[in-house]
Amino acid sequence: MLITLLLLWLSGLPSSAATRFPVGPGLAAPLLAAPLPDTLRRAGPDSLVQAQCPGYTRLRVGRVLFAGNQVTKEVVMRAELDFIEGDTLNAATLALRLELNRRRLFNLQLFHQVLVNAVCREGELTVLYSFQERWYLFPVPIFSLADRNFASWRERPDRWQRVDYGLHLVRRNFRGRNEQLLGNLQLGFNRKYELFYEAPGYGRRRRIGFGAGYSYYRARALDYATLNDRLRNLRQENDFPIERQYATVGLRWRRTVQLLAALDASYHREQVSDSVLYYNPRYFLNGPRREYVEFSLTTTLNRRNTFAYPLSGQYAQLQVSYRSFLDSRTPGSLTLRGRYARYVALGGPFYYSVGATGQLRVARALAYPDNRALGYELLVRGYDAYAVEGRRLGLLQQGLSLRLMDLGKIRLNGLPSSRFNSIPLVFYLNTFTDVGYVGQKAAPVTNQLPNRLLASAGVGLHLVTYYDWVFTLEYARTREQQGGVFFRTQFPI
Repeated sequence: MLITLLLLWLSGLPSSAATRFPVGPGLAAPLLAAPLPDTLRRAGPDSLVQAQCPGYTRLRVGRVLFAGNQVTKEVVMRAELDFIEGDTLNAATLALRLELNRRRLFNLQLFHQVLVNAVCREGELTVLYSFQERWYLFPVPIFSLADRNFASWRERPDRWQRVDYGLHLVRRNFRGRNEQLLGNLQLGFNRKYELFYEAPGYGRRRRIGFGAGYSYYRARALDYATLNDRLRNLRQENDFPIERQYATVGLRWRRTVQLLAALDASYHREQVSDSVLYYNPRYFLNGPRREYVEFSLTTTLNRRNTFAYPLSGQYAQLQVSYRSFLDSRTPGSLTLRGRYARYVALGGPFYYSVGATGQLRVARALAYPDNRALGYELLVRGYDAYAVEGRRLGLLQQGLSLRLMDLGKIRLNGLPSSRFNSIPLVFYLNTFTDVGYVGQKAAPVTNQLPNRLLASAGVGLHLVTYYDWVFTLEYARTREQQGGVFFRTQFPI
């Protein structure tokens, strides 16, 4: 509850994402015509509405209309708006108000494009939001590397045998209500069978939602220890050294797409082979198997202009989780993690971003897989080949981006569907610096990176295209004078 209250307070802070947009010369002229990825275009006052309703300082919303949502239910869009029919809006800030609501609708990530129009008659507004819907069913073949990143996979002598294949199936906007079904059937080096359901909200106001899922996973290889700051791997040709399964259920609370909270409970059962304990007897602290339940509360404030490749706004997330083991010998653990990021439009084609993440684990003792810090989900770029264990971590990342080339939308005449035949392509040149630190009291003497400041700098080329796809090609060099080229598939900050 304290986390939610804190983020509610943060949501009232001013954001540089706010800009004003004009209404065009008629109902067919949108306030904004470019959907991806930059909504930072400055404009003048709302001249059309002022001309139609001169002298009005307050305008009454008579009708709110939606067009183009053939699949998406109207209740989903109405839940994101901060006004309804009958409300009165300030005429001086009307364009800004409509644009901020348009941005919320776009960040539902259900549409390629969201446009807004407004007309006025005798002080009464008619507001129209129009949409170009995405394709929502994605059967994606799985072909992935069975390692934590490309640099780690490349160093394996048996790397071409460490490949996973199968089918990843996602049904977004299920029933037209922004629900999601996700299934995984993965064979090959690692086996994975998963099914998840996520509903961000039910009812007219869509405040309370639900999530549930089940996962079964087993692999022929397992990283059982960290020596010389690199993972030691055990592979068994005729056995699976690790088997994991878990089931999870949770409640969701959402004010809008910008302010969310999730409360989850999950049951986990994990088992390793005797060979793992031969190399690391304390892998699970007590024996080859363990069972535990985990409770987590996550609150997210997301006021970025676009979620895929943000250029302005702010992001904050706080998470508290507690893990309780079902045997009497393994102590429980508490994990606290917080992240804050700020995105600033500097003017012209230049944008600045900075993000900080902190994490603390509290426990009398931690099993090896529970002590992960940098090199997994969180990373100081350039240290991709290394893993750092520890209970405390801090990570600071910053970058300066130049919009290098905006090709607009490339039309593919061979595809009849508007959901696929128009591809936006925007390129950014990015320079960055990362600094990270992991604190660990009893780090092995063979590992040099814990309790040491990690730092890197580099340059990258970022490509932003449709369906929230971001591709980055970066060159990073560390303070130890090690460099490399790395490919990633998400915005790094």
